[in-house]
Amino acid sequence: MQIGKMNLKWGRFPALLLAGIVNALGVTIFLYPVNLYDSGISGTSMLLAQLTVERVPLSLFLAVLNVPLFLFGLRRQGKEFTIYSLFSVAVYSVSAWLITYVLPIDVAIASPLAGQDLLLCALFGGIISGLGSGLTIRLGGAIDGIEVMAVIFAKRLNLTVGTFVMIYNVALYIVCGAVLNSWILPLYSIVTYAAALKTVDFVVEGVDRSKAATIVTSRPKKVCDALSQHFGSGVTWMEAWGGFSRTRKAMVYFVVNRFQISQMRDIVHEADPSAYITISDVADVFKVNQDL
Repeated sequence: MQIGKMNLKWGRFPALLLAGIVNALGVTIFLYPVNLYDSGISGTSMLLAQLTVERVPLSLFLAVLNVPLFLFGLRRQGKEFTIYSLFSVAVYSVSAWLITYVLPIDVAIASPLAGQDLLLCALFGGIISGLGSGLTIRLGGAIDGIEVMAVIFAKRLNLTVGTFVMIYNVALYIVCGAVLNSWILPLYSIVTYAAALKTVDFVVEGVDRSKAATIVTSRPKKVCDALSQHFGSGVTWMEAWGGFSRTRKAMVYFVVNRFQISQMRDIVHEADPSAYITISDVADVFKVNQDL
């Protein structure tokens, strides 16, 4: 549905609602009770909440620190991204408050599920919060303002977005260690960060880990016909030019799963023994009109 110049997909909001709740579960059930830290603005909020004398609610810091960043990045990131992100942060903040103060769940000194086992809390907290963060990113938003901060400031500092985020998180964990006068919790928090990062990659890139074959051949019609006939799928064929041989060739692009690579290679070399094949990973395969 379009509002003004926006093209919001309302079907995404239930999934964003779920993502915010999942992220809050990972943080409040596993990380916050044992003083482990998430990454980015979420981790900063957790540290500030623990340092305040009256124990200001984590949910308040999540909203106060994240909302201005998303609004500041509105022009750069776009209205749709900002609305999806603000909705996710709102759900995350409210869910964190409900779990901590309203629901009959004791998260004061230990995780209700993992006790005070720091390794279990770090791993499951990272995986579950990463699941929520990854789902939000896949749906076109973000649940942590560090992504917006990185986009805005990384170029000015001559850094990549990934490098900026990594430097921020390393600095955060160093500050946590200095404030706590202990490095045990910050080191376990790095385990949380690694688990969350891998989970986000898994969710964003998808579970359909296919392979893309790029085939350079002088017999494109024969190769394409053989592949289409055997696998029953389409093939993309582009004109190419041999830089060394100075001869006209064709580049064939074909996506297979990892179990079909051997068959594909045999079929191609049977059609053109001199064909050159390279294989690369494909994170996800989107079908026609596939959207959330």
